[in-house]
Amino acid sequence: MRYRAKSATLTERTKSPLGRIIVLTGARQTGKTTLVKHLFPDYPYLSIEDPVMRVQYTNLTAAQWNLIYPYAILDEIQKEPRLIESIKAVYDQFEAPSYLLLGSSQIMLLNKVKESLAGRCVIEELFPLTLPELQTKDFKDVPALSPFQRLLNTRELRELMPSLPLHPRQSNIMAAFTHYLQFGGYPALVSELLNDSDRRDWLQNYQRTYLERDVRDLAEFRNLEPFIRIQKSAAHLTGQLLNYSSLARDAGVKCQTAQRFIYYLELSYQAILLPPWHRNSLKRLSKSAKIHFLDPGVQRSITGNLQGELSGHEFESALVAEMYKQSKNLGFSGAFYHLRTLDGREVDVLIETPDGYFGIEIKNTRHIHPTDGKNLIGLDSILDKPVLQQIILSQDPQVKTVGNGITAIPAALFLG
Repeated sequence: MRYRAKSATLTERTKSPLGRIIVLTGARQTGKTTLVKHLFPDYPYLSIEDPVMRVQYTNLTAAQWNLIYPYAILDEIQKEPRLIESIKAVYDQFEAPSYLLLGSSQIMLLNKVKESLAGRCVIEELFPLTLPELQTKDFKDVPALSPFQRLLNTRELRELMPSLPLHPRQSNIMAAFTHYLQFGGYPALVSELLNDSDRRDWLQNYQRTYLERDVRDLAEFRNLEPFIRIQKSAAHLTGQLLNYSSLARDAGVKCQTAQRFIYYLELSYQAILLPPWHRNSLKRLSKSAKIHFLDPGVQRSITGNLQGELSGHEFESALVAEMYKQSKNLGFSGAFYHLRTLDGREVDVLIETPDGYFGIEIKNTRHIHPTDGKNLIGLDSILDKPVLQQIILSQDPQVKTVGNGITAIPAALFLG
């Protein structure tokens, strides 16, 4: 088991009077069950997927819960939403009980959890492994924060090694980065017992399981084929502007259906949408968002490109997803945007903090040139707060200053 950044957060939460009910959600196979079983070995584990036991759990009164299971892990609780009402009753009637509720879809948060447990629970999310987590050897191997995470904490870009090859952990960093770009960050894939063919098979099986189980939880589809077409089209569009009309036309569905299916991809932690930045916040909603799949291995499995080279858009999405996961692990509350002006100027990522913005360009190249930072120049004249750092991420192994306060950093070094 690799170290998980959420470990300390979950442990501290359970010690707080406000952490008597913790809802841990995230995509299937991100390691939720493994993590909480490891952290809380004294908690009985109740699988709500077992149809026989599910009925028995549902029939327990609040007093019986307090007597038999004063604390417990309830896994896949979205399979029986009525149990959330039971947990609410226990919480309201007794002071001691404590529960961990696990689920692989945000749909339960939008329905019963937010409706019934508002003010009673703490919600945490577990994502696939980040690059620092991928470099660990076991649960006790706590990694240092990545330079990106330190930047989010301090707002300062601390001194970096002049090049990735000079870094004392260069081999570990590159091994993790290479694995991530090819297979993604799902914990099952880091096993040394697997070969590359096994990993490709796992990703393909993951997609089948996702369609058969998670999507069935989200909506009772009579026919999955339209959703599969949208999913595949969206995977090919990763890192690009999302045009629902074109997406719907290509998939042979109505525009509203395409919007609903993309929403399902968000709810099930398969993709995120980066809204466009605009000085007028209302206009952020009127322009096209960028879609990014949250795991490059899953995205490549859907498109059938598990062995080829990453396109520029795929590389961009892999880095955006990694930054998003690392920021979530920190509890960072700032917003992620992309910038596109009417005259065609684009910045791949704008990260907003209370103090200002980080502007980040992503280039899938091994040789950065000064012109690669042209879209970052003069951002202060567009944005409503100062630009704190301007960064280019790429596969160029050298750290460079390319003028106008722009720093080019190897992506593996910045995120690892």
